[in-house]
Amino acid sequence: MSTPGAATVLVVDDEPNVRDLLGATLRLSGFHVHTVGDSATALTVARAYPPDAMVLNAVLPDGDGFALARELRNGHDSVPVLFLAARDSVTERIAGLTAGGDDYVTKPFSPEEIVLRLRTILRRARRTAGTNGESDGHLRYADLTLDEDAHEVRRAGRIVELSPTEFNLLRYLMVNAEKVVSKTQILDRVWNYDYDGDSRIVESYISYLRKKIDKNGRPLIHTIRGIGYSLR
Repeated sequence: MSTPGAATVLVVDDEPNVRDLLGATLRLSGFHVHTVGDSATALTVARAYPPDAMVLNAVLPDGDGFALARELRNGHDSVPVLFLAARDSVTERIAGLTAGGDDYVTKPFSPEEIVLRLRTILRRARRTAGTNGESDGHLRYADLTLDEDAHEVRRAGRIVELSPTEFNLLRYLMVNAEKVVSKTQILDRVWNYDYDGDSRIVESYISYLRKKIDKNGRPLIHTIRGIGYSLR
């Protein structure tokens, strides 16, 4: 049964058995859940019941989950998204990250894994929404500014739109500016210790974050071959 005050999750998948399985599992885990099978219905339900998190299939009968995510998150960039996909391909991972995805799970999956990953991205989103101890809630490096109170990033005064995970990844790099951080350290600090993933997700997020942050200025995010990454 759902718990009063629990997070609301929108599940969008065209397979009825997947919807039923996730709906039942998430409700038993204490979430409020809405399950739908297509993009059009998802938009209607999301407007009526704004979700705290979304689980979206990459392929839907009336479009794809990546385009749906962009539309659903229009004006609500802080809502975390977990993508489901039939295969584990770099192309689909990048497409998911481009749409602002916070995590990516391939089918078949265990329902318990979805619960754990949802809880992880919700914790990250909630942590991002608050302050983390800086005197004025801001981090600055070169012409890059991160405002934790407003959940806003600017490069040379221009706003850079980031998902909660991208925001936390950039924050970690800024806190450790000019230091080298390894993929393992990033997984531990950004994805938390209970994230059972591999370093490819770090590489994908760094790649897309670099495209956003370094798009209109000199490169700040650097790969230190064989070691990790550094903001310098």
